[in-house]
Parts: sequence; C-alpha cells; structure tokens
Amino acid sequence: MGSDQHYDFDAIVIGSGISGGWAAKELTERGLTVLVLERGRDLPHGTGYLGEHAPSWKLPYQGKPERDRNARDYEVQSTSYAFSSANRQFWNNDSENPYAMDEGRPFSWYRGAAVGGKSLMWGRQTYRWSEQDFNANKADGRGLPWPVSYDEIAPWYSHVEKFIGVNGRKEGLPQLPDGDFQKPMEWYGLEHTIKDRLVKAVPEITLTNARTAILTEDLPGRSACHYCGPCERGCSTGSYFSSQSSTLPAARATGRLTLKANQVVDRLEYDDAQGKISKVHVIDGQSGKRRSYSGRLVFLCASTVASTQILLNSASGAFPDGLANRSGVLGHYLMDHFLRIGAVGMFTDDADSYYYGNRPTGLYIPRFRNVGEQSSELDFVRGYGYQTMTMRGDWMMQFNSRGFGAALKDKLRKPAAAWTWYVAGFGECLPNANNRLYLSKAKKDRFGIPQVAFDFQWSDNEYAMARDMQAQAQRIVKAAGAAFAIPMGSTEALSVPGEGIHEMGTARMGDDPGQAVLNRWNQAHDVPNLFVTDGSFMTSSSCVNPSLTYMAFTARACDYAVEQLRAGSI
Repeated sequence: MGSDQHYDFDAIVIGSGISGGWAAKELTERGLTVLVLERGRDLPHGTGYLGEHAPSWKLPYQGKPERDRNARDYEVQSTSYAFSSANRQFWNNDSENPYAMDEGRPFSWYRGAAVGGKSLMWGRQTYRWSEQDFNANKADGRGLPWPVSYDEIAPWYSHVEKFIGVNGRKEGLPQLPDGDFQKPMEWYGLEHTIKDRLVKAVPEITLTNARTAILTEDLPGRSACHYCGPCERGCSTGSYFSSQSSTLPAARATGRLTLKANQVVDRLEYDDAQGKISKVHVIDGQSGKRRSYSGRLVFLCASTVASTQILLNSASGAFPDGLANRSGVLGHYLMDHFLRIGAVGMFTDDADSYYYGNRPTGLYIPRFRNVGEQSSELDFVRGYGYQTMTMRGDWMMQFNSRGFGAALKDKLRKPAAAWTWYVAGFGECLPNANNRLYLSKAKKDRFGIPQVAFDFQWSDNEYAMARDMQAQAQRIVKAAGAAFAIPMGSTEALSVPGEGIHEMGTARMGDDPGQAVLNRWNQAHDVPNLFVTDGSFMTSSSCVNPSLTYMAFTARACDYAVEQLRAGSI
C-alpha cells in the first residue's frame, strides 16, 4: 500500500460486534488483510447458541433466575431483559471484569463476552436518523454541530439496510426517513383496531411497524424469520442480523480475515516520529501472555465505553490525557436514552382473535413533539418516540385452574385475559460535558488496566420530557379505546443511566479539532491512521435506536480510509 515498512496486517479492527463486524466486511472486501481482535470468547455461529431452543426443563432451575450466582457474577448484566441462564455465555462476568461503581450515581454498563458482542442479543430496532436529528445541535445550540448531513449518510443507510435486511413500512415522515425495507411483519387484530381509532382521534400520531433487522424474506445464507421467539438466545438461521450471521461470514469469504478471540487490548502505541499508531498491545485473556500487532489502519469498534477506556489508557508524552485527546473532550459528553416511561391499557376488543407464533417485534410511534421546529408550548427541546408491545394472556395465566381431562385442555387452549397494549417511550438525552466516563485512579482490573468509572446525571430537559412522555402516552392509550389507561414508570426517578444500552458520545466527531476527537470521516484529528466507528463518535443522541447509524458511518469510514491508504495519504 505504498510503504516499504512491514506491517502484520493492513488493518486491525478492535471488537467484533455491530461496528467491528462491518469494518471487517468492508475492509476485506476492498482488498485489505484484516485482523479482528475480540475480548470475548470464541463462539461458533449456530452451534454455539447452546440455549437457543432449550426447553425450561433442560435449563438450571427450570430457567428461573439463579439469584445467588447472578448477584455474585452478573450483578449488572442480569438486570437486562435479555439476560437468562440460556444465554449467560454471551454476557460479561461482572465479578471477573468489574468497573468502578459509584453507589450515588450508578451507571449500568452492559457488555458482551463472545465473538459477535452485543449483536447477539440486541433488540434489533433499526431506524434512520432524520435531517432534523443531524441539525439539532446547531439549531438549538445544545451541542457541537454535526459535520455530516442526512443526504451524505443516506446512501450508506441504504447500503447497510440492503445487506442486513430490515422489515418495515414506509410512512413518508420527515422525522423518520423511510429506508430500503423488506415486507413488514403482520399486525394483530387489535393493532388494526387501535390504528383506525388513532387516525380519527389523534391524527398527528402515526402507528407503524417497528423497523427491525429481522428477515421477512430470505437473503443468501439466511432464512426469513419463523417466529420461534427467543431471539436473545442466538439465531442459528441468521434470521436476525448479527455480525456472527452476516458481516463476519462475508469477511471470511474473502480469505483476508484473521479473527482472534480472548484478546484484551491494553493500549495503542503512538509513534511520535511517524505521527501514527505503530502497535496494538494485547493480553491473552486465558494465558495472560502479552504481544503486539501492527497495521496500517486501526479501527476502534470495541463499544463506546471500552473504546474510550483504551484511548484513555493509551496516554503518552504526546498525549498525556489520552490518545488523540488534544481537544480534551475524550470521555466527556456521554449520552444514553432514558426509557420505561409511558402507559399501559387493557382492551376488551377483538376478544375472538389471537396470534400464532412469536412475532419478535412490536409497533412504533415516531416522534411527534417539536417536529420541524421548537414548540413554544413545550418546556423541553428535542423529542421522543414510543415502542409498543401487544400481549394477551395464555395458558400460563391459568395453569392452576381446577379441571381434568379434555375439558381442562380445551380451556387452556383459549386466551385467558383481555388484550394489553404497552406504550413505552425512548427519550433523547442532550450532550452534556459533565456527563463522562474516566479511568479510576484506585482500581485496576485483573490485567492491571485501570477500571472505568462514570459520572452521569439526567438534566432538567430529560425530566421535563419524561413528564410529557407519560402524559401523552396516557392520551394515546385512551384515544385507542382502552378500557382504562395506567401510567407506567416514574417521571421523578428516570431509568438508571446505561439501561437504555445506547451509550454514546465520548469521542465525538466535529470539524473543529479543538472541540472534537474525530473528523467527519470518523478519523482522529490527531492520529490519521486511527478510526473510531462505534457509538463513541456520536455528537448527539436523537431519540431513535442508534445501531443503524453506527453501521452506516462504519461502512462510510472504511470506504474513505481505503481511498486515503491507496492514495498514500495515511
């Protein structure tokens, strides 16, 4: 690639999750030899998903939570809705790999512990950002302006959507741009009833399919969803997108991928003379042996928190406050979405209808507050959306019923209760310099690396938004015809930061090297062969799930990096 210096690989990718998998695919397909370093254990796709379809009687304690073990080894991870004894091997062991906890200001850091990272158990909600999202910081002055517009990233959204497979319904909404969708998943009878009522009663509300990275049509090597249900246990058919089922196999097919599991990246070594990263230092997680690798490019995709930890721990004489941190903002502007604020309603409608299979997604209500411009009637900026879930009781709600024989069996086959519709919000978090992660001065992990610590608080804007989120959810549920609507969540005690599992923003991008770690191409202003494409590059948070944006920016950054490498500019 235009240099006589010997390198072990053309590119080194740190992390094999959503962003790392995409970096591996794009770089190998453009002709580079790529090393992927994964901190977690090796896990073969399909055969490694040991609990995927395990019935409860084959799981410890019938699949019920192992309270003592969880409290000891999975104190944080076990609080996730997706954690269970059936997929415990996917998750970080908190006792072996702790971080510095502040009891007064808790932060929940959910971590994968296997090849594929959190792409194995993510929620798969897949949305494009809008032009308003990319303009928000500039428009209201709360945050550094984004250096990239929607029009610039839109082709990369399409590039990603076509490959991963996203099912959804086009709505023509500027605040939720349409994408390249597979056919949408079917609705339940009650959902059609609710939709009809909302159109008449609250026409500003749009009820649509949740756009999810789950196939409704076959793609090469992957089958359409068969509605089996336990997605978070792994998907051997590849029906939902993960790097295990999709991007990593594509990278392997080129013959240019080397993937090493159980590799803990300690630090990145900066060469003052070259002005670049010269080595990536790693520790074998099993043997404890240390070694290093060299590459022309380094793509840091270890997750927002882990990538920032690596950069902070890579301080040197040239960068005493962390690698590529001349701006001083590394670790700051940490963001997450707050959630579980909304309403739930009970419905007596469509009592003669039920559903079959386990549809692995719900419906979605896109942002409808402060759309286009700031409303003078609202006491908060930005907005929120709702993810909905429709449920109806089955035999498990009446398994203690009296009865015997055929009559009891017939009774258990019938729905046990009315329909329930949950409307749960995800709210945007403003960028705030005081919200940060940093390295503990007192605590180190078992490898001698300083542990991560957090300092984070929700702002008045988030609390004001939460109050409106709850009130509007009750209005929507009532307009939908619920027999009664119950508020959900507390507007005075929001979700623990990190529980949204959308942490982002600690190595933000921007045009000004004095205020941002990365430029518009996800390239470090201070270190030209370093690219960071996980959530840490985000400059604001929007209110939609961010993974599609991570993937699109990763693909775009890879395209740019290869061009620069071939031109001799890196």
